[in-house]
Amino acid sequence: MITKEELIVRISNACDAVIGAEAELTDIDSRFGDADHGFTMTKIANTIRDSLEGADSIQEMLDNAACAVMGLNGGSAVPLWNTWLDGLQEHSVAEDSMNVEQVKAMFQGAYEELFDMSTAKVGDKTMMDALIPATEAIQAWEGDMDGLFEAAARAAEVGAENSKNFVSRFGRARSYGQQTIGTPDAGAVSMKYFFAGLAKK
Repeated sequence: MITKEELIVRISNACDAVIGAEAELTDIDSRFGDADHGFTMTKIANTIRDSLEGADSIQEMLDNAACAVMGLNGGSAVPLWNTWLDGLQEHSVAEDSMNVEQVKAMFQGAYEELFDMSTAKVGDKTMMDALIPATEAIQAWEGDMDGLFEAAARAAEVGAENSKNFVSRFGRARSYGQQTIGTPDAGAVSMKYFFAGLAKK
């Protein structure tokens, strides 16, 4: 089981990890993008962290986070993260704790919501290069809650690293074609850091 308070700690750690990577994310995005991904992700992470307290259930907490992010101005990361967070809340529970199977269903549902919006797959050089392997690792996990988040973090890290081998197929970076090979996707890297933080309790 994981309680609402334990999940708040993990999500707060996830936000801190993203915020701590702002300079790295900015550097990556400056090569083929607008150089604003680090700033945008820091804004998203701060907004998520500031919205976590005061909810009566896990679902309400995640709904608060999704709604807070929805109100931000920013680049393409804002609607993508809003959609994923909204998927998490929609597939979570109106209770103050969740078991492993409920957590697995929550992450699977959130991925499906985001895929319906973005249609990006592994190999398209987007945040999905980290999110899809992490989600698959969660679904395949047979064990306790700590191991679930650790498996997701490992998979997200490998996925983000692998994104450097692909050609960008979305966003401004798409126009650079083969030049994007060798540089990881900033969205995948930010998702890697988020899952790394989730693995810390």
